[in-house]
Amino acid sequence: MSDVVTPGHRLGTYLKDRRRRLDPAAFGLPAERRRTPGLRREEVAQRASISPTWYTWLEQGRGGAPSADVLNRISRALMLTDVEREHVFLLGLGRPPEVRYRKEDGVTPRLQRVLDALDPCPALIRTATWNVVAWNRAATVMLADYAAMPPEQRNVLRFIFLDPKVRAAQYDWESVARLVVGAFRVDAARAGAAAEVEPLVEELCRLSPEFKAMWRDNDVRGNGEGAKHIRHPILGPIAFDHSAFAVDGRPDLSMVVYNPATPADRDKIRSLVDAAQAPGAAQASGAAQASGAA
Repeated sequence: MSDVVTPGHRLGTYLKDRRRRLDPAAFGLPAERRRTPGLRREEVAQRASISPTWYTWLEQGRGGAPSADVLNRISRALMLTDVEREHVFLLGLGRPPEVRYRKEDGVTPRLQRVLDALDPCPALIRTATWNVVAWNRAATVMLADYAAMPPEQRNVLRFIFLDPKVRAAQYDWESVARLVVGAFRVDAARAGAAAEVEPLVEELCRLSPEFKAMWRDNDVRGNGEGAKHIRHPILGPIAFDHSAFAVDGRPDLSMVVYNPATPADRDKIRSLVDAAQAPGAAQASGAAQASGAA
């Protein structure tokens, strides 16, 4: 007998373990005495609308490679979480499942505290459609006063293409704009949000000939890290190193952190953040809307 554990056996072992953890009573099934804990194989198969024989073979590691549709049905039948469903796909097909975009506004208090702890580094959370949904104080004074805007206006592409002040704050607006469009296209596709971005794309194509031309170029860009230079209306020239991070469990969100490039820039930003908290600070934070948001 071979001791080699095949991918099929790993999948079967995991499915069996998940099945045995389920409470039959939670599914309205009879509470009669059962030889083993959890649901029976035929009960899972019925919930998944697949053959009981084939499901048995899958648990035994001899059912062959299941389709994505079958794995989705089994995942629903076993009441798997998103993380567990992903694990099933990795075991069964060697790849994660297709992303299902879920629009969820806002972030958890814990994630907001992470942003707040990053001061004086401006930091924000953006969606796959590049709407800004959370930010810290440094982002308010350096990038934009997001709290003063309606939620639908807190969009990075709208800033770049429709706000003259943001455009003037960029040292090389065209390069920044092309990077934003290419990275936005990648993020939307990766998060499965192609349908959700169509209204925004149509609006920008109508309002900005430059966006329309760049969108038609079909360029894609990575935006994981890079350098950013802006002209701030109060501090003058400021340089950042920026990095974008995925938010675990939320494929629709990215956290972007702008790290001041020099100690002098960091001190300037810290002074402005402190000033914005002092009495009569509306002028300092309000001026940030002219500094750029990408």
